[in-house]
Amino acid sequence: MSKKVIVVAVLICSGGAALWFSQRQPSVGAEHLVDTLRSKIFEADYRVLSLPAPADQDQRVVEDGSRRPFFGDVHVHTTLSFDGFSVGTIATPADAYRYARGEPLQHPAGFEMKLREPLDFYAVSDHAMFMGVAREAATVGSDYSKHNSSQSIHGLNDPERRGTDLLSTLKRIKAFSNFLPENVNAIKSGEIPVSDALDVMSAAWRETVEAARRYNEPGKFTTLVAYEFTSTAADAGNLHRNVIFRNTEQLPVQPFSTLHSANPEDLWDWMDAMREQGVESLAIPHNSNGSNGHMFEMTKSDGSPIDAAYVQQRLRNEPVVEITQIKGTSETHPALSTRDEWAGFEITNERVASSLMSVPEGSYVRHALKRGLVLEKMGVGNPYDFAVIGSSDTHNAASGVSEDDYVSKLGLISADGKLRGSVPFAWWEGLAIKLATQDLVQTVDGKTYTGGALPTFGASGLAGVWAEANTREHIYQAFRRGETFATSGPRISLRFFAGSDFDDDMLKSNDVLAEAYKRGVTMGGHLTLQDEQQPTFILWAMADANSAPLQRLQIIKGWIDDDGEVHEAVYDTACAGGVDVDPVTQRCPDNGANVDLSNCELSASSGAAQLRTVWRDPSYSQGQRAFYYARVLENPSCRWSTWDAIRAGLNPRPDFPATIQERAWSSAIQVY
Repeated sequence: MSKKVIVVAVLICSGGAALWFSQRQPSVGAEHLVDTLRSKIFEADYRVLSLPAPADQDQRVVEDGSRRPFFGDVHVHTTLSFDGFSVGTIATPADAYRYARGEPLQHPAGFEMKLREPLDFYAVSDHAMFMGVAREAATVGSDYSKHNSSQSIHGLNDPERRGTDLLSTLKRIKAFSNFLPENVNAIKSGEIPVSDALDVMSAAWRETVEAARRYNEPGKFTTLVAYEFTSTAADAGNLHRNVIFRNTEQLPVQPFSTLHSANPEDLWDWMDAMREQGVESLAIPHNSNGSNGHMFEMTKSDGSPIDAAYVQQRLRNEPVVEITQIKGTSETHPALSTRDEWAGFEITNERVASSLMSVPEGSYVRHALKRGLVLEKMGVGNPYDFAVIGSSDTHNAASGVSEDDYVSKLGLISADGKLRGSVPFAWWEGLAIKLATQDLVQTVDGKTYTGGALPTFGASGLAGVWAEANTREHIYQAFRRGETFATSGPRISLRFFAGSDFDDDMLKSNDVLAEAYKRGVTMGGHLTLQDEQQPTFILWAMADANSAPLQRLQIIKGWIDDDGEVHEAVYDTACAGGVDVDPVTQRCPDNGANVDLSNCELSASSGAAQLRTVWRDPSYSQGQRAFYYARVLENPSCRWSTWDAIRAGLNPRPDFPATIQERAWSSAIQVY
């Protein structure tokens, strides 16, 4: 592999599956290397790992019946993921859980990472494919390291090889680029016994499970056993899912991975089979924005028509979708939502681990919700009736979602502003890189920056749930019933209810929440209206005290008309400062909030600690089939790339937004 291909691989890599591929290849993903390993060599394992209930299960958690917001991250990679290890991560699942509980964690480049406040729940979700194999191969003296195909990464993460300069990066990626293809070929040829790889993966899986069992503390901190199913379509469209298990007592002996099948429908079959044996789980698709239209298609994966059985199986196994993360936000796209002024939030247009563009249709959550209405009208049901969360997809073991403390996700490859693309290279650095490759960098206003997808990554996101207590059972059940929301990083609390008889006086009552639950449905629910009834909504958002104040509270509506055409609309429902929404434009007036780009200080203009309202749809017509979800926006604040530039004493990179509006999204309510 030439230096040019290697360096391009670094820039386009998004940590999903394949650091060693370049933009020249039409298919990207480790699974394309292992097609010949599937089925015949790696058989799907349907055995159950039954473990005794840990002692902490005897602890009693006091509940008062009310549901409170809990925040977490269920998309976290550690040294057990081959791509996490390749970018220098040595943090283990145990390290990741300690970090989430508030302890400091060392970044691969040597500096400290620490949360401002602990998270409520966390799930390590390392890639099932070759889980733990890279670490074992690099550990000189281990049995697996003795195979010839392990030689290229011996000591890869030893202290003397942990540099962040270009030469160190080239050496690291060159070494690792050879590792997986050589291992795949060695397993295929029989040089490496299949049992050797399976033994390492089984030990890594057990390490993941034991860490979750050890650090779970009911009522205070919840760990969820999880892994990533890493699949990519033939055209490099992303099909990745995170699989989350309900408990730590009944688990699979070996996770189902793309070594068994790259087809998500086969994953669902395995999940159903394991469920019959008492192993309950759900899968969460992520980075649909990079799926090239494959995540939310109008047909099955083989092109055949979607039927009722497919709809039920997908709903059973995938009740939640990840709407935002570091590799971009998947709510909607400006090409799909031309009348939504906020549709372009933290968009990453490339397919995952590729420089190829991703087709917007079928790749975004709002578009999928609308497609669900069409499929339902066709009589097969709605496979896209899902809830939403956010999570980070960090490969540093640490959920870094603060704009002012952002380190991206790729360890040594994104350890500073130059590598992340927010700070220009010195002229001599830029010249040296250009001599190696023109594809690595981008010239903007005469300055040389890191190019590719990496600078478009965002400091996002978090999962929010409404639950009675911070325990595995309560968190998991919130996922199942869809009472979940997503944030782009701040801990914004967002409530959303729908009913047929909500009135304005409800907000004056001390029992407003109890009444809303009693008389309506909450996010993730279904509201069925009788003749002459109209949908009414309660929206309530609370700001994160450590972030910017709230600017506006919105409802997004999608509906299908009698001719089968789908539509969408965005309505502002409450404005900072208590001003009224313009009845013609359905927008709040500009509140004058701005940011001083010399130091990122926020203006003293209006902003709210909370926004809440009762809202009635002015466009609803009797019997209309529609969905609604809430979105709340903060006042503008500095993007991470601006923070990087300020610390370097420079102006922000001009081709990227200097500010963003952090936000939160509720799961949708379906109205019939």
